[in-house]
Amino acid sequence: MTAPRHGVAIQAREVSKRFARGKTDVVTALDQVSFEAQHGSLTALVGPDGAGKTTLLRLATGLLRADAGTLTVLGLDVATHPQEIQNRISYMPQRFGLYEDLSVQENLDLYADLHGVTAQERAGRYPRLMEMTALAPFRDRLAGKLSGGMKQKLGLACTLVRSPDLLLLDEPTVGVDPLSRRELWSIVAGLVENEGLSVLVSTSYMDEAERCSHVIVLHEGRTVALGPPQDLSARARGHSFIATASMQESARSLQARLMDMPEIIDAVPHSGHVRTVMREAHAASVPDVRFDPVEPDLEDGLMMLLRAQASVPPAAAAAIELASARPTSDSEIVIEVHDVVRKFGDFTAVNRTSFDVRRGEVFGLLGPNGAGKTTTFRMLCGLLPATSGTLRVAGADLRRARAEARQNVGYVAQKFSLYGDLSIRENLEFFAGAYGLRNSRLKARIDWALDNFDLRERESAAAGLLPGGFQRRLAMAAALLHEPQIVFLDEPTSGADPLARREFWRRITALADHGTTIVVTTHFMEEAEYCDRIMIQDAGRMLAIGTPEAVRAHAAEDGAPAQTMEDAFIAIVANARRQAQDAS
Repeated sequence: MTAPRHGVAIQAREVSKRFARGKTDVVTALDQVSFEAQHGSLTALVGPDGAGKTTLLRLATGLLRADAGTLTVLGLDVATHPQEIQNRISYMPQRFGLYEDLSVQENLDLYADLHGVTAQERAGRYPRLMEMTALAPFRDRLAGKLSGGMKQKLGLACTLVRSPDLLLLDEPTVGVDPLSRRELWSIVAGLVENEGLSVLVSTSYMDEAERCSHVIVLHEGRTVALGPPQDLSARARGHSFIATASMQESARSLQARLMDMPEIIDAVPHSGHVRTVMREAHAASVPDVRFDPVEPDLEDGLMMLLRAQASVPPAAAAAIELASARPTSDSEIVIEVHDVVRKFGDFTAVNRTSFDVRRGEVFGLLGPNGAGKTTTFRMLCGLLPATSGTLRVAGADLRRARAEARQNVGYVAQKFSLYGDLSIRENLEFFAGAYGLRNSRLKARIDWALDNFDLRERESAAAGLLPGGFQRRLAMAAALLHEPQIVFLDEPTSGADPLARREFWRRITALADHGTTIVVTTHFMEEAEYCDRIMIQDAGRMLAIGTPEAVRAHAAEDGAPAQTMEDAFIAIVANARRQAQDAS
């Protein structure tokens, strides 16, 4: 690498960028943003959906031009030297353009050709990229056949086929499981530490931002804070506590109760307890709840900062109003899966999986990319037939009555799957009609969706142009229009910021409290703590099932349960893979 270890890699001075939305509406994506990113260091961009992170990265690449202010990259003015800058940087956008019908090797060669990398440079570069990403055994595999984590690593390798002076990464770990996420960050950190590479990365994971030397917090296009992560964490010093209920109460229920209290800024389940941030620097008085002080982390500081912005509503506002509760019974099974197998040719995606889910339960499916979670989901929704085994959903046998079962379920896909050219209201009207809603019932349910998901102010906006957070709200609202008994949510918070994740789970808690059964997959391990039970699977096999507490205990080392769900997840998957390798 040629980048120096000292000095400024990126410097922004009062940078503004606006976009036209329609004929008369103008959106300000960035409003007088100023910051510096140092050479040879990791700098993080964080903030809610629509804060301007991607716009800022695209400005730094020279793909967009600022409307006001100055932006210099590697000492060059982006406005006057975009091509020179592009010759010296590498950029990995959120949707990196891999060619899925080309192999790993062919994708690398293609990007090397595009960047004019010589045969001699490739001979020295490729082995290091293969070693870093552990993709050497998969050189001949088609990119479309790789798992999500492997695709991200290949995208990073393609980005690094040349030696850049600056690396720009836009949400590189979205949709990536914890194991692959750690591997990706190990690669990036190694490049910074060993080769002095300068990196600017946007991320929704605050534990990733804590790895960086400098953090820039954006909100509604403005810089609201910047500095070392420990300085931002310190904003919550004296405000951070671990809440423990003295009565038998789930972490999800306690979290929802605390979030409804005005003296509490933030609450999130944490290893069977609830991590809480108080508005004042002392514990609130809550009956039957003990608060123990804890050292603040970056997410605590960020939530204090964002809640201080007047336009950010409390998560309690996200609770859903439901017309009536469904009767719940601890013994009523609404999903039954027994010895289910799903094969694609010679490949077994799901291998003899068995579990059941009760009414009103929140059931989590966890696993690495390629573990079979989405295949299991699609079978349960009646979108994909099982090769063998029994699946019963809401009383219907999916091998005989898939259409009947689908009438009782709502499904939110991993990727935005509504109609991008239609407005919010038009999407809701279409799906309400598809579910058989008519006349006053259709109107009432659309009004319910617009009000309960805070979509009314944007109801005329095209769905495809909405920020990610609003697209997720719309997808969930559409899935709930017909008041399904069971809701399937496949990676619903992938790429969502902490505020959006709190909002999402507040709504899920309300649904579960009213007797709706929820089945959810997630790569945010903290979200597994919201679930009543979770199942971890890998390579199509079930590895563990039980309450979050039981699964952490399952991953015990020296008799002590795993401290976090992420630690438990990684330990269980890694141990199963070692055993499979030893057996082979």
